[in-house]
Amino acid sequence: MAIIYHVTSMEEWNRASENGVYIAPSLEQENFIHCSKAEQVQGVLSRYFKGKEDLVRLTIDTERLTAPWQYDLAPSINEEFPHVYGPINTDAVVEIAAISAVE
Repeated sequence: MAIIYHVTSMEEWNRASENGVYIAPSLEQENFIHCSKAEQVQGVLSRYFKGKEDLVRLTIDTERLTAPWQYDLAPSINEEFPHVYGPINTDAVVEIAAISAVE
């Protein structure tokens, strides 16, 4: 079982729970949802979520995803990140944990 992670707000996750799918704004803008490996989550929090509250880390079982996913290079930091190329079905999310961004 391959596990990947995605950070979002509790509000966005609650909306997804009601709809059965999670759709991040990046899906419409970039055609994929940004995710991370475990060791990348803290850096993502530091770069993109500083000062934000009410965040959750979604733990995603890639074997349960109905949308395709793959690792792609993020040239800005020369690292590969997992990307989901479609909505994330909520039953692929195996854990939801409150998380804080580094101040």
